[in-house]
Amino acid sequence: MNEDLLPAFRKIAEVVAELRQKCPWDREQTKESIRHLSIEEVYELSDAVLRNNWADIRNETGDLLLHVLFYCRIAEEQNQFSTQEMIEALTAKLIRRHPHIYGDTVAETPSEVVRNWEEIKMNEKKTGKGKVLDGVPESMPSLIQSFRIQEKVSSVGFDWKDVNDVRAKVREEWDELEEAISMGEKKAMEEEFGDLLFSLVNHARFLGINPDDALSRTNLKFKRRFGKMEEEAGNRGKELRKMTLVEMDEIWEMVKEGES
Repeated sequence: MNEDLLPAFRKIAEVVAELRQKCPWDREQTKESIRHLSIEEVYELSDAVLRNNWADIRNETGDLLLHVLFYCRIAEEQNQFSTQEMIEALTAKLIRRHPHIYGDTVAETPSEVVRNWEEIKMNEKKTGKGKVLDGVPESMPSLIQSFRIQEKVSSVGFDWKDVNDVRAKVREEWDELEEAISMGEKKAMEEEFGDLLFSLVNHARFLGINPDDALSRTNLKFKRRFGKMEEEAGNRGKELRKMTLVEMDEIWEMVKEGES
């Protein structure tokens, strides 16, 4: 372990405690008031990872650590738990959920590790009524939530056996959406569109693709190309809103070719 780690951690914890005492803004914050800020920090870290910007990753992980320490400080003030208790509980959980490292359980593949983790986690939370999907937050973004739901049910064996079966399910859901569209029933279209998205998430999982990462990268790619298209239109003395779709498509294809 880096010898500078403990003094550095102690210092930042002391700074957070001092800010809670002396800074008017920090002093009035509650766990509820900083919740949305914590979510924002997670997304900023996610953006930094997608951009592969290590400087920003360093800064954003620091911001997340600040939020963790802030929650712990609030808990300490209300005599709920201490930072040390949080760390000790986390350490114990990691050891408990890695019996293939700290025990005699055998797990030689990532999927076996995940299956053991989910089983142990379920047993920990079980009071005789534990359910497989209890640990999936409802406030989680829908795309990520679908992925986690499918991972969890897969860990107990509720899953397709072959990727071709998943692909067939995607086609089936597409056909059902087409049928709903032909009938013009808005509620049915929404339901079938949701089913199609869910099956596509499942297909991505079978291909070893995180659908949220894939869509995020596609969004970034589109924004980058659209920005270049705007710049090129400006270089030609034109505004996008005054151009025809054919003119914009011509620049778009030029931008794509330039990237490839």
